[in-house]
Amino acid sequence: MSALRESVLLEMRLRGFAAKTVEAYIHALEQLWAFYRRALERLSCAEVQRFLDEVITVRKLAWATVNVYFSAYRFLYEQVLHRAPHEFSIPPRGRSGTRPGVLNRQEVQRLIDAPRNIKHRALLAMTYGSGLRVSEAVRVRIADIDRGRMMLRVEQGKGRRDRYTILSARALALLEELWHWERPQEYFFFNRRHQPICVGTAQAVYYAALRTSGVRRVGGIPVLRHCFATHLMEEGTDIYTIKRWMGHTALVTTGRYMHVTAEHLARVKSPLDHPYNAA
Repeated sequence: MSALRESVLLEMRLRGFAAKTVEAYIHALEQLWAFYRRALERLSCAEVQRFLDEVITVRKLAWATVNVYFSAYRFLYEQVLHRAPHEFSIPPRGRSGTRPGVLNRQEVQRLIDAPRNIKHRALLAMTYGSGLRVSEAVRVRIADIDRGRMMLRVEQGKGRRDRYTILSARALALLEELWHWERPQEYFFFNRRHQPICVGTAQAVYYAALRTSGVRRVGGIPVLRHCFATHLMEEGTDIYTIKRWMGHTALVTTGRYMHVTAEHLARVKSPLDHPYNAA
């Protein structure tokens, strides 16, 4: 599929696809080729759908991974090979019914306080305190800190979009302590080459903090981002503000993070039980 691969790569470059999207789409195409061992241009729509059924029912890939496969094949056959709708059609995928895991505030605090390494505590604090994706957290730079407004600039987040989100005073204090001890040149969370640490390293930091703190495991480091949104909702922050801080394009995406905990439900009363104040 070398010639087709180059056509796909060219089309993605022209459209400005992010590097991770390019990598994911190429992997999906390679998996399709490995399944049939035939030129992808010659596959029928039914064959592509049969392979998608394979990854869903037999390989049981994660919901998000399967969605990448759907998107990659639509891109190949509709945008690159220009198949007409009557020749190629994949049914739309619904949204996952699985809600992200969430911890309470006390558990989050225990988790952040668990590492002895100041850099690790700062990383966890920034992820939770600003609602960052792990790929955004590892790339926090000194230049991104806006002390005057207590905001954090997130450069080239998901979808290559820049945004501002809230900056926690406690997280800022940890960054200041980190700067005092390690004097980072550009990125706060850097490796030996002074480049951002990888996402896998951040995950390892999170899991080590879980073990040290004894906090229950409900997912990986993205749990801290989920907690950011949920705890803000419980405090009464409107969903539109949370959507903006988290960098979502659709309100329905933010809605998936809106957990209603048992503690929050216990504080809610029926409108019938509220006192009626006559005018």
